[in-house]
Amino acid sequence: MNRRMVLNTLGHIAIAEAALLSLPMIVSFIYKEACAWAFLITIGICLGVGFLLKFTSRPGTKVIYAKESFAIVTYAWLMMAGFGALPFVISGEIPSYIDAFFETVSGFTTTGASILTDVEAMSHGLLFWRSFTHWIGGMGVLVFVMALIPNISDRSIHIMRAEMPGPEVGKLLPKARDTAKILYLIYIVLTAVMIVLLLAGGMPLFESILHAFGTAGTGGFGIKNDSIAGYSPYLQWVIAIFMLIFTVNFNLYYLILIRKFKTVLKSTELWSFIGIVVVCVAIICTNIYSMYNNFAETFRASTFQVASIISTSGFATANLNDWPSLSKAIIMLLMVFGGCAGSTAGGLKISRAVMLVKSVFRELKKLLHPRCVKVVKMDGKTVDEQVVGSVNTYFAIYMMCMIVIFILLSLEPFSVETNLSATLSCFNNVGPAFGSAASNFSCYSDFSTLLLSLAMLLGRLEIFPLILGLNPLIWRKR
Repeated sequence: MNRRMVLNTLGHIAIAEAALLSLPMIVSFIYKEACAWAFLITIGICLGVGFLLKFTSRPGTKVIYAKESFAIVTYAWLMMAGFGALPFVISGEIPSYIDAFFETVSGFTTTGASILTDVEAMSHGLLFWRSFTHWIGGMGVLVFVMALIPNISDRSIHIMRAEMPGPEVGKLLPKARDTAKILYLIYIVLTAVMIVLLLAGGMPLFESILHAFGTAGTGGFGIKNDSIAGYSPYLQWVIAIFMLIFTVNFNLYYLILIRKFKTVLKSTELWSFIGIVVVCVAIICTNIYSMYNNFAETFRASTFQVASIISTSGFATANLNDWPSLSKAIIMLLMVFGGCAGSTAGGLKISRAVMLVKSVFRELKKLLHPRCVKVVKMDGKTVDEQVVGSVNTYFAIYMMCMIVIFILLSLEPFSVETNLSATLSCFNNVGPAFGSAASNFSCYSDFSTLLLSLAMLLGRLEIFPLILGLNPLIWRKR
């Protein structure tokens, strides 16, 4: 274990967070809000810790292997959330540090679950910080830092693999740092385009920026108590379309830029994603039509909520508690599926779901024809058996983690629907839940709030990095 490199990188990340905190501080000064001082104090703490780690842990070698990457990813996310919660507590707008930590973890993991009962009462600076954490966490805290820090070795592809969602992560360009820059450039351009379209629909600049942050990161922190319900149909359609855009694998956008259209059209995951969205919208539209008796409104509500849940954004234009059981069941299923690998969405990922289904069919065919050699294919190519095996292993551990979290959460005096939906929502980084947690998660105790915070981190980092990163044995020299 290259401990000095780990601590040095964490120092860089603390300094980077201080720089990021300066933006909401500026917003607070513009609106003449007292919370500006909370940001200033937090920036001072981040800089103090950052420079201490940076200058006292100068690495002899800058090489990063898999072991270092797991430690960096785990402790970077915990540190970012830990420091990021301070402005809420210092300002007094969220007095409890556990609640503030939950809110910040929810932001960075792009979950969008909240303990706030009146979000409109918050100051502009803290509203900006909440939504900005979505945008930072969407593409990955470490991917962002990699794009900025010049002295991380090119073996930092291990960091991308530990942090980026999906069964496989590779380079778009020879250097991992260049890949990070390409991904963030696409991310920034799409965010800017969305802001322009929201402004064109009459949404104020401040609200346009925050909703673009929440949509780009597929996080879904709203700045209104009714989320998106109070906005015009045009604005709802813009947000719905961009939620779907940010749910697609970003590698495909790069392939479009270099005009490899045939490769894009061969994407099994993309066509599966489109198929799931179309089928689910059609079923829900039919199921809730009697509630609206207007096709345009029904279609918009169905499309928006399907886009919101499969992208794991969590924005809302309707009260899902009022929907029929069939629609609720589909929504909960979409919570598990999530979006595409390599996107900002959470969940199991469409690519894994497709591989699991193909793997099951292959095993059934083997039972009928034991001597027949069958392989799993994606995008017309044979998937390596090691990848298929890792997907099956991940799914098993994924289910075990959700079961344990659900059982522990069931100690709370709420219905099975409430606790199950809260587990699915937080573990898959979705946000909304049913029952007592439909409006917010303030009903849960401190223990359950910390448990759901852990669930969000496990879901965003896809289990293994967090488990391995917190293992004391990882710090051994060998």
